[in-house]
Amino acid sequence: MNDAVENFKKIEKVLWIVLGLNLSVALMKILLGYNISSSSMVADGFHSLSDASTNIIGLIGAAIASKPADETHPYGHRKFETFTATGIALMLFLVSFNIIKSGIERLLHPQIPEVSSFSIIIMLITLAVNIAVILYESREGKKLHSHILVSDAAHTKSDVYVSLSVIAGLVAVKLGYPVVDPLISFVIALLILKAGIEIIKDTSRVLCDAAVIDPEKITSFVRGIKGVVDCHRVRTRGREDDFSMDLHILVNPSMTVEESHRLHHSIEEEIRRNFKGAHHILIHIEPYPDSSDQNT
Repeated sequence: MNDAVENFKKIEKVLWIVLGLNLSVALMKILLGYNISSSSMVADGFHSLSDASTNIIGLIGAAIASKPADETHPYGHRKFETFTATGIALMLFLVSFNIIKSGIERLLHPQIPEVSSFSIIIMLITLAVNIAVILYESREGKKLHSHILVSDAAHTKSDVYVSLSVIAGLVAVKLGYPVVDPLISFVIALLILKAGIEIIKDTSRVLCDAAVIDPEKITSFVRGIKGVVDCHRVRTRGREDDFSMDLHILVNPSMTVEESHRLHHSIEEEIRRNFKGAHHILIHIEPYPDSSDQNT
């Protein structure tokens, strides 16, 4: 359990670092965007601000998820992290809607942005920061098996495309095509929406208890263990790095209680060794009707 707490402390550290970077990037984009009347840059700035808000949500989720198992949550609180990642996706949907709304207003009441080389340089700097955040958060998310960090890294990855779109829009404005600016904001909104949908698809599998591993793969493996005649009713649920498994094992009906108990432990150890992440294993032992088929 101490390892789990230590793991979440590392996740929190990453989120605090990313939060500081996202706030800095957001402020630069929003202030400059309003100063030059660029709707796409302002939209990108609020997108970065939403990144910061999701970092705060992530910190809250990580704090709850790090709590040990108790009487009301006997399997622990890890799903709170997944639930938090779903909240991040909902935030993205809201940001996407607001950007589309703002873009429509800009089309109806156009304002020509005042683009300078300085504004493009600022966007290039924020782009470099976003790339650094992606590389750092992605690496730590995979290492720590964190849904929050992986989801947030995917969110930030869309920021790179968004920033590239904004830079392209600013160049287009400078070349005399101001209508491109609000149109670029629509592209940004769609990219944000796509990132949210991908997060929902991933987290919904965990929250809806979708199978983590193909049952046939587990069945085939368990059938190869000495003493097991057959295996069926295999179910898994949870996350790839932390899932529950239950299965039924058929054995020779002449097997004693002590022998079946030893076999139970042997099967559990083999499963843990070969299926990383299987932390909760429930094995139901049944007598096989035809003992001549025993695997020896």
